Amino acid sequence: MNTKRIVKVENSAIPDVLLITPKVFGDERGFFYESYNHKSFTENTGLDINFVQDNHSRSQKNVLRGLHYQIGKPQGKLVRVLVGAIQDVALDLRQSSPTFGKSVSYILSAENYQQLWIPAGFAHGFVVLSDFAEVAYKATDYYTPSEERCVLWNDPKMAIAWQLDEPPILSAKDALGKLLTEAEIFA
Repeated sequence: MNTKRIVKVENSAIPDVLLITPKVFGDERGFFYESYNHKSFTENTGLDINFVQDNHSRSQKNVLRGLHYQIGKPQGKLVRVLVGAIQDVALDLRQSSPTFGKSVSYILSAENYQQLWIPAGFAHGFVVLSDFAEVAYKATDYYTPSEERCVLWNDPKMAIAWQLDEPPILSAKDALGKLLTEAEIFA
C-alpha cells in the first residue's frame, strides 16, 4: 500500500503541534485527497493515534471559538477546514513543557487543504476569516461537558495575535474564559 499520501509534515514552533499537508489530486473536474488514512498518518508523523469522535462546526465571519480543552479527559485534535478559512490556534497548557503558555497559529483553509495536529494538553481555538467556515476535526477522546474548560482568548499574558479587524463574536462561555494564571492546567 502506498502511504505517501501526506506530502509534508512540519513541526511548529511548539514541536508537538504538527502542520500536515496532504497530497491533493486535481484536474479540470475538481480534486480528491485522503483527509485521513491511519497508516499514512502513523508512518508520516510517528504517532499511533486512536480517534474516537469526529466534530463539524459552521460559523460566520469573526466568530471566535475557544480556547477550549478538557481537563480530565484531554483530547488530541486533527483539525481541517472544509469551507472558508480560519486562523487556528493551539495553546500549550502542559506545565512541565518548555513551551508552557506559548501558542502557535496557522491559517487553515479549504484552498490550502492543510491540517493541524494538536495533542492532548493543549487548548484550541479559532477565528473565522472568511464570510463563513466549516471546520471538521477528529478527537482522541469523547466530548465530556463536565471536563470542558476555557482559557480567555485575549489574555494579555498569552499575547495571541488574532487576525481580527473588529471585536470577535463570542459565546457567553468563551467570553467568561479564565486567565491562564487562573486556569486548570496539565502537569
